[in-house]
Amino acid sequence: MGGGTEEVRLPDTGAVVRLTPEHKLIIGLIEEGARVMDLGCGEGDLLLALKVLKKVRAEGIELSDACVQACVAKGLFSVHHGDLDEGLADYPAKSIDYVISTNTIQVLHRPMILIREMARVGKRCIVSFPNFAHWLVRLQLFLKGRMPKTEKLPHEWYETLNIHLTTIVDFRDFCRKAGLKILRDIPLRTSSSGACTEVRFLPNLRADTAIFILAEAKLPAD
Repeated sequence: MGGGTEEVRLPDTGAVVRLTPEHKLIIGLIEEGARVMDLGCGEGDLLLALKVLKKVRAEGIELSDACVQACVAKGLFSVHHGDLDEGLADYPAKSIDYVISTNTIQVLHRPMILIREMARVGKRCIVSFPNFAHWLVRLQLFLKGRMPKTEKLPHEWYETLNIHLTTIVDFRDFCRKAGLKILRDIPLRTSSSGACTEVRFLPNLRADTAIFILAEAKLPAD
């Protein structure tokens, strides 16, 4: 996980989870009791927090067998192994209240297919990603001529899993081409202390992270 990850002890259970500023904001966006699917859920920290704090019906898909086992050890028995690049064909349309993808789309080979599938399966989709147009990224490219390293992009280019980095402006255009309706976009400035501030002025330059809430665009009636 990127900078700003904080250990949080969940009430009643005493379980400790590691949450990013984006995770905390996403928890606040979801209604109690909703059916939630987390794609690329890792070791299940966000899912467990949602299950305890919001009493959601939690499901997850994760490629790593070790992470799936970690989820099961936390009592998240509805997390299973799957390759997100293969889509969500096993799930009927609008069967999930919220389908979440946090910092996952940039590692996929076919993000267009997955996000369209998220919008088909979910009544709402929540997508977060690091903004590659952040001023610090631009500055490192301009002054040093090298692939940037930041708290949100901490790895060397030859070690990173990211293959489809994007910007806020590019993602808005992507949603239009994918036939998705943007219900809300939340550009964020995060810090290593765990602080998280919404950015409204020059978000593509000043926000290091973005969260988008999406839905399928309704087709016009014949």
